Amino acid sequence: MAGKEKPMELQNQASYRNLQRREEAEHSSPKSAELLRKLRIMEANQQDKLANIMEALGKFGPFQRRLVALTFIPNILAVVFMYADLFVSGEQKAYCNTSWILDVGPNLSMAEQLNLTLPRYKNGSFMTCRMFLPVTWDLDSIIKFGLNYTQPCSQGFVYPESKTRSIINEFDLVCGEDFSPEAAQSMFMTGLLTGALIFGFIGDKLGRYPCILLSNLGIIIFGFGTSFVTSINQYLFFRFGLSHSLVGHAISSMALTVEWVVGEHRAHSIILSQSFYSLGLMFLSGLGYTFPHWRLVFVFGTAPVLFLVSFIWILPESPRWLLVKGKVEEAKQELLSAAERNKRTIPLPLLDKLQVPGKKVANASILDFYSNSQLRKVTLVMVIVWFTVGHSYSTLTLKMEAFGVKQQLIEIIPGMMGMPARLCGIFLFEHFGRKWSMAGALFQGSFMNLLIPFIPSDLKTTLLLLILVGQLSLSTSISMFFAYSAEILPTVLRATGLGLVTLAWASGIIVSLALMTWSPPYISNYIGYVSTILSLSLFYMLPETQNLPHVDILEHFSIYKRSRRSNKKLSKEILLAESKLYSEVNQEVIRNTLLNAMMEPEPDLFSSPVSSKEASTNNQEEGQALGRS
Repeated sequence: MAGKEKPMELQNQASYRNLQRREEAEHSSPKSAELLRKLRIMEANQQDKLANIMEALGKFGPFQRRLVALTFIPNILAVVFMYADLFVSGEQKAYCNTSWILDVGPNLSMAEQLNLTLPRYKNGSFMTCRMFLPVTWDLDSIIKFGLNYTQPCSQGFVYPESKTRSIINEFDLVCGEDFSPEAAQSMFMTGLLTGALIFGFIGDKLGRYPCILLSNLGIIIFGFGTSFVTSINQYLFFRFGLSHSLVGHAISSMALTVEWVVGEHRAHSIILSQSFYSLGLMFLSGLGYTFPHWRLVFVFGTAPVLFLVSFIWILPESPRWLLVKGKVEEAKQELLSAAERNKRTIPLPLLDKLQVPGKKVANASILDFYSNSQLRKVTLVMVIVWFTVGHSYSTLTLKMEAFGVKQQLIEIIPGMMGMPARLCGIFLFEHFGRKWSMAGALFQGSFMNLLIPFIPSDLKTTLLLLILVGQLSLSTSISMFFAYSAEILPTVLRATGLGLVTLAWASGIIVSLALMTWSPPYISNYIGYVSTILSLSLFYMLPETQNLPHVDILEHFSIYKRSRRSNKKLSKEILLAESKLYSEVNQEVIRNTLLNAMMEPEPDLFSSPVSSKEASTNNQEEGQALGRS
């Protein structure tokens, strides 16, 4: 009897020690939260049947490489349309048209005509916006007595020193009707604002494929249409429509790429495609300096867009979007077509398991960005960060312009150097993860912006170098933020979410343009200080997405959730999540992993140690109890 009581007493002591360890594990909330996060990731992986098919399809085969390559050409052409104003609105010195004097002196040269009919400044140069009042005298009288009374230009303008035809001398945008590049850029960015919302909604409602086709059609219509406008108002309208189409293509192609490419290739593909903006600037520079007429720049800049018509035959639809919308059979056809292109075979059992994610077809709207607490928090932080990036980059650009640098060089030099800077984002993502790589790039770019006001203005070279470094850092952060935003947003709202963050980015640029143009510079600096501090302080709220599975519906968005529940509820949730996984994953492996991770026996200096055999027995008994529960 005593022999039986002693083993029973040892067993009770071991159970008591295990219970103590369990209670200690319950009070270790950070560790428990991490375990819960891992369980959620494992559960998401088990539910994502499409991930297994993608593995069989090939992570980055010929099909995926062709898909990524198809995004290069639109990105190259997008830069042509975004920065075309730099080459078609060059400065032109205008003089009043005084051809009235040719009626009395038809053989006068242009120099003689201007000398007789235009007043001069004190330095001897001709006035650009005033002319002498026309008279009915003969030529000899005009030469002998000269003209005295002046008036504003009344018969248009001439541009004797101009060798090219631009929108300035085409529409006489001088002398009170000056063309403002800032206003034109604001109009373009306003188009991005509305286009981001419209095409974001279309991309999630109708699909990535029709959205890309619709945006390509808009690029062709508004791109070629810009070449035939007859007024500056028509020119701005077509630029506005063109920005709609460009942002629609950018959002939809980004979502399509992310949903077809898996693993580490997701972010790499987006960053690589955006690196080709530098080639677009080179192409635009060649057009601007080759063709003497601004209309030819748009004609030949839009001509390669005709290749995009072929997208109607070669572009696939996203299988993830099709599954979210309940179109399982169409998704299977797209996957089989991709497998044929990759020369791979998808096992039929995998295709048979393909089903709609979740319990039913997902229905979502833009209101879910408010109603879903986790999505609302992440989106709000991303909106603040995107506003900061847009505001800081635009402010740096305008500060460089204040130093007298030519407007073309302001965009071309950072753009050319942007390719290696963006490619560095791939290295940062792989070695430091998404979250801290973005934080570092944003801090460096914003810090340069905040440091410049404290540098003496006579150190021009130092200031320009700081501006250039800040622009390159922010260019890198833009590419990384696009890749991160596309990764973290759920498939059901991915295009809409990309539209929202693009809207925030464009808003930052517009605010910077308005404040730097019509208010003292320190106001824009103060807004930059506040938004930068706020963005960096909220960065900890963004989850890390490296090596995480795709999120298709809002119910799966909880894998990014940081639990703040009480320790007791957290421990209970871990056990419930563990039991849900038993049907899909090896029960013994998960049970032992959880028990070992949560209990981690520490050396007790005041009690006798328990043998490894006894501890193993206790763990097995407790595991069986969990299984029965």
